Amino acid sequence: MKTMLSIISNALCRMTGRNVGPQTVPEAARVVVARSFTDFTPQVTFDIKKCDLHRLEEGPPLRAELTREQGLQYYHTMQTVRRMELKADQLYKQKIIRGFCHLYDGQEACAAGIEAAINLSDHLITAYRAHGFTYTRGVSVKEILAELTGRKGGVAKGKGGSMHMYAPHFYGGNGIVGAQVPVGAGIALACSYQGNNQLCVTLYGDGAANQGQIFETFNMAALWKLPCIFICENNKYGMGTAVERAAASTDYYKRGDFIPGLRVDGMDVLCVREATRFAAEHCRAGKGPIVMELQTYRYHGHSMSDPGVSYRTREEIQEVRSKSDPISMLKERMLANNMASAEEFKEIDIAIRKEVEEAAQFATLDPEPPLDELCDHIFHNEPPLEVRGTNPWSKLKSVS
Repeated sequence: MKTMLSIISNALCRMTGRNVGPQTVPEAARVVVARSFTDFTPQVTFDIKKCDLHRLEEGPPLRAELTREQGLQYYHTMQTVRRMELKADQLYKQKIIRGFCHLYDGQEACAAGIEAAINLSDHLITAYRAHGFTYTRGVSVKEILAELTGRKGGVAKGKGGSMHMYAPHFYGGNGIVGAQVPVGAGIALACSYQGNNQLCVTLYGDGAANQGQIFETFNMAALWKLPCIFICENNKYGMGTAVERAAASTDYYKRGDFIPGLRVDGMDVLCVREATRFAAEHCRAGKGPIVMELQTYRYHGHSMSDPGVSYRTREEIQEVRSKSDPISMLKERMLANNMASAEEFKEIDIAIRKEVEEAAQFATLDPEPPLDELCDHIFHNEPPLEVRGTNPWSKLKSVS
C-alpha cells in the first residue's frame, strides 16, 4: 500500500531538490489515506485546449497525460497558494500587512504549470504579483507571510516586503512595471554564455506589455537567440483598465513579431504545463526566444487598495470562479476519473489550512528586524562600511 504521505514526500523531493522523507513532510502534506493505491486510476490522458500559434508550424500536443501523483502535487501547490493569498488578504485588512500587496488567487495554474515543465536549475523572474512563484521556487509559507508582515523570519529578513522576495534561481518580484523583462533577457544571456542548457522564464502582465523596453528586449533576444521564455500573464485588466481599452492589439502572443508565440488557456494547469514544456524544448534546441500569453484571471483587485469591482461586475468574477477555477477544474477531473477520493482532497485542504494558520501566527509574533540590521546586505561581499542615517550624526553599519 502506498500512502498519500509518501506520494507527496516524493513530489517535494523533486520540487525542492532536497531529500524529504515522510517524517519531514510539512503538516500540510501529512495526509495518510486508508484506501490502497491500487484502488485509484494511476494515469489518465486528457484532451486539452488547442493553443493559438504565431510563426509556428506546430504547437503543443492536444492531449496531456496526468498521473495520480502529479495531480495531487499540482492540487497541493495551487491550494496552498490560494490559502496563503486569502490569509494575506485577511492580515492586510487587519493592518498587520502594510504597503503594496498584489495577490495571485485565480492565477495559480500559471505558476504550478510553469514549474511542472521546467527544472529548479532553470531561472525565473516576475513582476510584483510574486507570492505564488516565491512558493513554487521553494520558499515556505511561513517565510513568505513573515516577509509580508516585515518580520525578521521573512525570506528577505523583513526588508523586502510583498514585491521583493528571492530564492535560488528566482530573481524576485520587481516593483517597476516591465523592468524585470530586460533583466530576464540578461539572465538568459548568462545561460547562453555559460552553455549550461538552462533557460530563463521572464514574466510580465498585460499592463506592462505596452512598455517600450519589452520590445527592445525582444529585439536583442531574437538577435542573440537567447534561451528565454517571455510569458505575458494576461489577467484581462491592467490595474483598473480592461485590455481592450489599453491596447490596440490584444494578441499579446504575437507582440514578438519575429519571435514565435503561443496563446494558452492559463486557467488549466495541464495546458500551461504542456505549452511551457513545448517552449522550453524550443529554447533548449537553440531556436532562440519564444513568447507565451497565458489567458488567466485574478479574483482580487490589482492590489489590496483596489476593491476590484468598480471596473468589472461581481457577476463576472463569480462566473469565472464557477466555470474556470483552476483548482476546481483539476479536482473535478481527478474525481471523475477515479484518480483520488473526495476524502483525500478534504484532508489535504484541512492540513493546508492548518499550515497557513501556523505560518500566519509566526508572521504576527516574530519580531521585526532591529535597527542595527537596517543597512546590512547592501553589497554581496564587501567589508563592513558606514552608512549615513537620517541625520549627519547618525551612522549605521552595513555588513555583507
